[in-house]
Amino acid sequence: MSADSVSLSTVQDCLKCDKLLSSVSDSARLDIELLLCKALDCSRTYLYGWPEHELTQEQQQAFRLLLGERQSGRPVAHLLGNREFWSLPLKVNDSTLIPRPDTEILIETALALNLAADTKLLDLGTGTGAIALALASEYSGWDILAVDLAEAAVELARDNVKSLGFTNVKVQQSNWFTVIEPQRFNIIVSNPPYIDSSDPHLKQGDVRFEPSSALIAKDRGFADLFSIIDISRHFLAVDGWLLLEHGFEQGVEVRKKLYECGYHCVETRLDYSGNERVTLGQYSGAGL
Repeated sequence: MSADSVSLSTVQDCLKCDKLLSSVSDSARLDIELLLCKALDCSRTYLYGWPEHELTQEQQQAFRLLLGERQSGRPVAHLLGNREFWSLPLKVNDSTLIPRPDTEILIETALALNLAADTKLLDLGTGTGAIALALASEYSGWDILAVDLAEAAVELARDNVKSLGFTNVKVQQSNWFTVIEPQRFNIIVSNPPYIDSSDPHLKQGDVRFEPSSALIAKDRGFADLFSIIDISRHFLAVDGWLLLEHGFEQGVEVRKKLYECGYHCVETRLDYSGNERVTLGQYSGAGL
């Protein structure tokens, strides 16, 4: 059944369209509510308070178009133009990854380190700026530099910084460390590309609409992870921390590489599904 074949006269009619998304979404009802709110420019509370509200022809057309796009698999975040992360409303587009809930594990891990109020942080591959901005929201005194290779992602992150009003986050275009001036950070964080090019998940869900450059890494997905572990030693202060998000089967090799490069206090945190997701290590100052 297509979006063109159903009645969308009232709010209640529209809410019944969740069955049209059952094959593309695990949260079809929520998707419908969010798309309908966008078409009507209203809150979700309004939908339940006024189920008999009749949509104008313009509203019906707007919702029908959104519904059709979602049926094709396009992510809700792209259709709405935003996604909440760490309670922050972030603008999103197809230039970079959509922030995922599991990445909040990295935020929780960084906060648990109890770093100084004047900590210097580097966020590699910032995308929307989600990680940098989440940490900036917790520590206004931190000096945060966020970098990304993609010009469009840099523009998006800067837009989010401006929209949220943070003054302690600077966004710069850089291929990892290439244009970063020599300096030492107390903590480096990154959610780099870590998926192997042959991974079947690349043909499923939201990732089909996200840039492969933000997803795929060479050497079975380890190339960027290992490069960051190696080069970070030149940019970390002694006893500085490196935090990396990675694939659920990559923890063992990431920990091994950290030890090989002179890091200690190496640990891995689990995501909300119980999979290994974030590994951290403290740089001892040795191993260069």
